Amino acid sequence: MHLQTAPLLPDRPRAIVVGAGIAGLAATLRLAAGGMAVTLLERHGHAGGKIRTLPSDAGPVAAGPTVLTMRHVFDDLFDAAGARLEDHVTLHRQTTLARHFWPDGSTLDLFDDPQKSAAAIDGFAGPKAADEFRAFNARTARLFQAFDAPMMQAAKPRLSELVPHVLHQPDLIRAMSPLSSLRTALTRQFSDPRLAQLFGRYATYVGGAPHLSPAILSLIWQAEAAGVWVVEGGMHHLAEAVATLARRKGADIRLGEDVKEICLKGGQVNGVTLSRGAFLDADTVVYAGDPRSLATGRLGRDLQQVAPQTASLPRSFSARVYSFAARPDGPALAHHNVFFDADPDAEFLDLEAGRIPRDPTLYLCACDRGQGTAPPTTERFEIITNAPATDTFGIPEDLDQWHHQIMQKMAGFGLTFSPEPAVTTVTTPQTFARLFPDTLGALYGQTPHGMTAALKRPTAQTSVPGLWLAGGGTHPGAGVPMATLSARHAAAAILSDQTLTSPSRPTAMPGGTSTV
Repeated sequence: MHLQTAPLLPDRPRAIVVGAGIAGLAATLRLAAGGMAVTLLERHGHAGGKIRTLPSDAGPVAAGPTVLTMRHVFDDLFDAAGARLEDHVTLHRQTTLARHFWPDGSTLDLFDDPQKSAAAIDGFAGPKAADEFRAFNARTARLFQAFDAPMMQAAKPRLSELVPHVLHQPDLIRAMSPLSSLRTALTRQFSDPRLAQLFGRYATYVGGAPHLSPAILSLIWQAEAAGVWVVEGGMHHLAEAVATLARRKGADIRLGEDVKEICLKGGQVNGVTLSRGAFLDADTVVYAGDPRSLATGRLGRDLQQVAPQTASLPRSFSARVYSFAARPDGPALAHHNVFFDADPDAEFLDLEAGRIPRDPTLYLCACDRGQGTAPPTTERFEIITNAPATDTFGIPEDLDQWHHQIMQKMAGFGLTFSPEPAVTTVTTPQTFARLFPDTLGALYGQTPHGMTAALKRPTAQTSVPGLWLAGGGTHPGAGVPMATLSARHAAAAILSDQTLTSPSRPTAMPGGTSTV
């Protein structure tokens, strides 16, 4: 589907962005707003990448990310295009960040106000636990403040620069717990194992296990504590808003266009070849998919030198995801809900061994709640459980049995759905592997395991002149805000390299197409 053709000016540098996930959309918007002639190519029939929906009787239901944090990243993106985020999507700040349930019947809400969270924890586990939370909140705030600029906001973080940064602030070393896993650090922090289990879930936000991920991932709490928003109508409306604004800035967005090869001439990028045979020339190409596709040679053997570590490093976890509409019966739900398993370690030992967890923790998004109005009778739901990545593509043999197990687990918490969702509403790692080639179905790129995992991600600039990277597999990492930040890093570097006053060239066909 060809959404719009932007008229090219002969003297405008041409950029092609490959992949219309949130990073590709953000890069397209920034480059178009910066004066480049941009063509965005997406192999699927929708923009958004992993921000995707499936149809239901109640309308499109989320089958991807649902948590929006770090709003300032998106405010900055729209501001770069001379627009305001709130004029394009309606956001609802969540007073209740998430509602948590345990098999013993205990529940805990966390809030966007740390004092309210401390009071809730006091009632949940006593004054000692509340004091431990206050200390945890202060420690993670210190970490977030210390590493936001040199890591997340930096285009090329380097260990040689981070070490002096830490050594000049000795209190950071203790806060980081550099020799501890997230699981170990939280066990020391909280005397109540339920709280260690709760905050250990942040490892799963980047596809990892708490006992293998670095303790510094605890700072993810601060991203949530600073505010969680619900996009009215679903996260796909955010992707659509970025696409709409990019088109207004002159970007040419083409859906259903599969890129066969990123082409080089004289060692430098000069365009792409589409699967249908067309060649599109460009001065710059931004690859906004999983960089493993480059390292494996799928987009050209000459590009295997790009991000080579992604072909050999272990992959992050994947997920099994329900997307359905039903009438719920049971406990009151917030927009974001977590139903924990009884054993906080068993799930991750199964995942580490490449097995589907026997008793997984479940994340449930009640998509129609938290938006200031009562939910409809039939609501939309997404349920996510962790699963290992895979190199297979078929239907898992255990899917029916697993489906009944999950429904029984929900019933054990007193929650049932009418009608009960069908097993056909489940997206599996095998499905993700088909949708996103060369990812092995992993949703977060490389594994976050190990103290220096964050420094092993490829950065925006590659060794190939004219080729740049963006996306969740690129620094600063997985998640909608991080992928959006990666686009900012790429676009800023590209625009700084462009004078936007290059000599006139022969007028190309719309979108930069040289041959068809």
